[in-house]
Amino acid sequence: MELYLVRHGETEWNKERRLQGQADVALDDFGRQLAVETGEALQDIPFDVCFTSPLKRAKETAELILAGKDVPIIEDKRIIEMGFAEYEGKCCAEEGWDLPESFRAFFNDPVGFKPAQGGEDFLAVKKRTGAFLDWLIHAPEYACKCVLLTTHGVALAGLMNNIKNQSLEAYWDIGVHKNCAVTKVEVQDGVARIIYENRTFYKEEVKNW
Repeated sequence: MELYLVRHGETEWNKERRLQGQADVALDDFGRQLAVETGEALQDIPFDVCFTSPLKRAKETAELILAGKDVPIIEDKRIIEMGFAEYEGKCCAEEGWDLPESFRAFFNDPVGFKPAQGGEDFLAVKKRTGAFLDWLIHAPEYACKCVLLTTHGVALAGLMNNIKNQSLEAYWDIGVHKNCAVTKVEVQDGVARIIYENRTFYKEEVKNW
């Protein structure tokens, strides 16, 4: 099996450094352009199926990457973004910080991070993305298939944390992947091996988080 994991394209909230979580924010025009260019770079990849977060920024990214191809796109809630509850929409940039001071643990203390009431912690995201990954890797109908997976920053980091078999403390590892960055993973005999991670195929400059 070959997996291509992609973070969604840019949104207005990304530019404004607002927490999106499970708010259904659409791509902006720049984000769509990033997805189109990524699709052009991956045009020769023989995708058999795509799994996407149900949120439209991830689903539209998949649709743009797969434009012109007859590839089924399947929504799966296990790869939706972390839920931030009442914090969604609030700014997490230093110049416009609009969150409790305790939220700073989100960036540097995944184990100690305490979500808003009704929100998710990192362990919850790791568990559900891990459950999805385990199911996919062992699903006989997808053995030897080429799979596109479009998701989000925190959810993608959770998938990578599972693939690398790392501790929760190492959740952020290399940080948040860039918008429309691609990670390729090969799976043999139930074992996942990273071929490359967080690679971009567009010419535009996208700032790191």
